[in-house]
Amino acid sequence: MISDLKGKHFLSCDFWTKPELDIAFDTAFDLKEKFKNETPTRYLQDKTLFMIFFEQSTRTRNSMEAGMTQLGGHAHDLTADKMQISHGEAPKDTAIILSRMGHGIASRNCFYGVGSEYLKEMAAYSKKPVMSLQDDIYHPFQGLADLMTIFEHFGKNTKGLKVTVSWAYADTHSKPLSVPQTQILLFPRYGIDVTVAHPKEFPLTKSIVDKALKNAEEGGGSLKFTNNMDEAFEGAQIVIPKNWGGFGYYGVNEYLSNEDACKKEMKSNLEKYKSWICDEKRIKLADKNVKLMHALPADRGHEVTDEILDNPEISIVFDEAENRLHTAKSIMALTM
Repeated sequence: MISDLKGKHFLSCDFWTKPELDIAFDTAFDLKEKFKNETPTRYLQDKTLFMIFFEQSTRTRNSMEAGMTQLGGHAHDLTADKMQISHGEAPKDTAIILSRMGHGIASRNCFYGVGSEYLKEMAAYSKKPVMSLQDDIYHPFQGLADLMTIFEHFGKNTKGLKVTVSWAYADTHSKPLSVPQTQILLFPRYGIDVTVAHPKEFPLTKSIVDKALKNAEEGGGSLKFTNNMDEAFEGAQIVIPKNWGGFGYYGVNEYLSNEDACKKEMKSNLEKYKSWICDEKRIKLADKNVKLMHALPADRGHEVTDEILDNPEISIVFDEAENRLHTAKSIMALTM
């Protein structure tokens, strides 16, 4: 595949222009159709992608690895503990070496105050495209899959579409801010009206919110906030109930200098909001044809009830998950 985007890093959807994103979506739809028809798409014949995972992954790991195979290349599934990273090797050195050995580098590093900077340093020294598989600020591949799924169910003219991104209770771990932050940055660029609901102790990062408001102004969408989940669900055409940690409540320096105390306070705050769940009562506040989206894995019975998540008339989470494959293939084919 010949592309003007060859060599371009993919660290955030926000770092790509709207015309560039449109090319990525068109390519993803084409690849999805070819996948359905079992038409070969060996655009990356004999090319190598190095994937470095600092955390667990299901959809991201498998969409990238399967995608590389389907594009004719190979993905190395690497973990930091199996590399010299565990002995302190700098991201600069890792990037220089891997970019001389292969054709792309992708990494997931969600450590708060660390992940995005790690990826930026790799991108600064890599001769090949570096892709974020999620960090503490952004999750660009998830954002692409989300918007592709919206296009499939609502059409590509999304002006005025009402989407609610709501914090929801979950007790598995302190989840990154990256998914909702990517959504508020991306969706309004396509004219979507986004409402974000969250308890006051669980805000998003102020600098990201400020940038998202500018994106909304330029893209013709809107962005508003509320501390009331019911209010946010009223009239929504898409609801996205998703937990995130209270990292935005602290400055990065404050968090990194007193991580244990901040985590303890986050856990204490979390227990106040067990009622923040997407259930039958709340879904009835939304539009009669409302759709549920979620990046998965969903914390069943906490973020959302089974009756909503498993309802084929409402839930489009598995369409969303499948589109992780096609959007991943699109970015790799265009940049590698």
